[in-house]
Amino acid sequence: MVSDSLTADDANRMASQGIAMLWHGDFHNARQILNALDRRIGVGKKEIAATPADKFYRHRQSRSHRARVLGLLLIPLDPGPVVPLRRAPDIRQAAAEAYGDIGEPSIVSLHELVGAIGAHEWRRNGVYVDALQGRIHPHYGTFFPTRSEYVDLLAAAELPSDTLAFDVGTGTGVLAAVLARRGVHRVVATDNEPRAIACASENFRNLGVQDRAEAVLTDMFPPGRAPLIVCNPPWIPATPHSTLDNAVYDPGSRMLFRFLNGLSDHLEPGGEAWLVLSDLAEHLGLRTRQDLLTAITAAGLKVVERLDTKPTHPKASDRDDPLFEARAAEVTSLWRLVLR
Repeated sequence: MVSDSLTADDANRMASQGIAMLWHGDFHNARQILNALDRRIGVGKKEIAATPADKFYRHRQSRSHRARVLGLLLIPLDPGPVVPLRRAPDIRQAAAEAYGDIGEPSIVSLHELVGAIGAHEWRRNGVYVDALQGRIHPHYGTFFPTRSEYVDLLAAAELPSDTLAFDVGTGTGVLAAVLARRGVHRVVATDNEPRAIACASENFRNLGVQDRAEAVLTDMFPPGRAPLIVCNPPWIPATPHSTLDNAVYDPGSRMLFRFLNGLSDHLEPGGEAWLVLSDLAEHLGLRTRQDLLTAITAAGLKVVERLDTKPTHPKASDRDDPLFEARAAEVTSLWRLVLR
């Protein structure tokens, strides 16, 4: 049990020992302690990584350590939900979106609650997508499209058909919405996360494409075949540490390979599969280009075209980013695949 008398050094000492701290003081003071903890994490000798993969794993380890330490500062959460602390903000909508109904007193990591508040702001304000001339509103726990380059690739590629398309692993529904806006008469968007299905369905309604696009809760492909199947799988073969991580990290490239291997049962003869994938894993030494090409061939597919684009997100030009070299060399591609 800690309060306003807690110093940042004491908080850092306890967190470093794995001791959780339940805050009962002023909310804004708790935020200051959290920020002070964040500044102290990682201060010290920096080891030099031998390879890009080693650098990546050290970076992931550092981020995991940071999340564990910051997660040890806890605050109470009462039904409402409300934070029963002085100067606490109104978090009812943000907490309801993240946690659902809270029927009894609880505790939550302040770091996690700050993330939920931030997710609520993203959902409320939305992310403007040029290809849609409109906004996508991500829900808590659903990866949001802050990187526009892969959306632009899909918006520019020549459609093989405008009758039906599948969007496998839709997330916010952004790619399905782009296809619907481009004139595809019916788009079936799938995801295995209920939050993503609710998010995509809401975005389809907001964008006025609900008559063309529908979100279906299923693992990978919907029943039947389509002349166009699109997928933007997680691009880094590593272990996710959270639900949101599932959109970026895919152990052993399982979703990527499941998508490729499932196309023979779901792609119409003469149809195309569009694989939208970053090559960041290749620059990190986590997967080779030959691994990808071998998987495409083994799935009975061939490449008819590859459309490339360079990233425009800030990390690609941030020399202080631990993975700058790989990010600066990254290329995102739309692979147009057909059955052999």
